[in-house]
Amino acid sequence: MAKKEKDMSWLLDDENNSTIEVKDCNGNILNNWDTVIAIKDLKVSWASDIKRWDKFPKIRLTDDSELIESGKMVLRTEFFKKA
Repeated sequence: MAKKEKDMSWLLDDENNSTIEVKDCNGNILNNWDTVIAIKDLKVSWASDIKRWDKFPKIRLTDDSELIESGKMVLRTEFFKKA
């Protein structure tokens, strides 16, 4: 009996296969590992608030073109610009 091959697609880098174009508030295209800066103060209920000009290095893109991930936070692109 032959063993089934495991799905190893999660090992592939998603940057080259991505068809979603993620843009910041100014229309600049964002990529994985970019740094973004907050353009306004934002209230966060479970963590310290985000202040204007706070930097978020090494962002990750998500499946949604309006969301990016930084650490354990998911951020909306409309409130951030590319550094």
